[in-house]
Amino acid sequence: MGDNTHDDADLAGLRHEYAASGLSEADLAADPMTMFGRWFDDARAAGLHEPNALDLATVGPEGRPSSRMVLLKGYADEGFRFFTNIASRKGAELAGNAHCALLFPWHLLERQVRVEGVAELLPRDEVEAYFTSRPRLSQLGAWASHQSRVVGGRDELDAAYDEVERRFPGVVPVPDEWGGYLVRPEVVEFWQGRRGRLHDRLAYRSTEGGWVTERLAP
Repeated sequence: MGDNTHDDADLAGLRHEYAASGLSEADLAADPMTMFGRWFDDARAAGLHEPNALDLATVGPEGRPSSRMVLLKGYADEGFRFFTNIASRKGAELAGNAHCALLFPWHLLERQVRVEGVAELLPRDEVEAYFTSRPRLSQLGAWASHQSRVVGGRDELDAAYDEVERRFPGVVPVPDEWGGYLVRPEVVEFWQGRRGRLHDRLAYRSTEGGWVTERLAP
């Protein structure tokens, strides 16, 4: 075994006793997006680093899952919004299977929010409005990097960036492969750590009659 091998005892001893206050059915808002807004405000008030960071999980054509971190850029009654390169691996996988999962890992609050839903492309005018609000360096980076594709090295990326910087000395237009998604939730679970690993897991599930809530065993 190599130097990076750790035996089971090393990992088995990594424990943390969750001691935060619990989450009861009486604490829940009438709908999951209102509830998410409450918890998101708590995460921001707690000073968490990038509380809008989320893990996005997608599934490829062979049934192989993949995940990566993206940044939430908006949420409303209809769902969660983020922007990215739609020609990337995540974009290709969402084009083939729009079902996806989101995870907000707010460890310091002993909380997480899990979302299962369906992604749809955002209208082009919304994409353009967001892109123009980005810093210029990020706008140029979106042109220089064809996300998820193999590159020969860092020098190749730097050269591509220099080229687009010369190409667009003023306003940077939106690349064709830049876009955004709205994830419409079907299930939203709110997870609160509790003592003895008896965590609170309360989930909203979409039905024809509206949202229903259920408690899940930890």
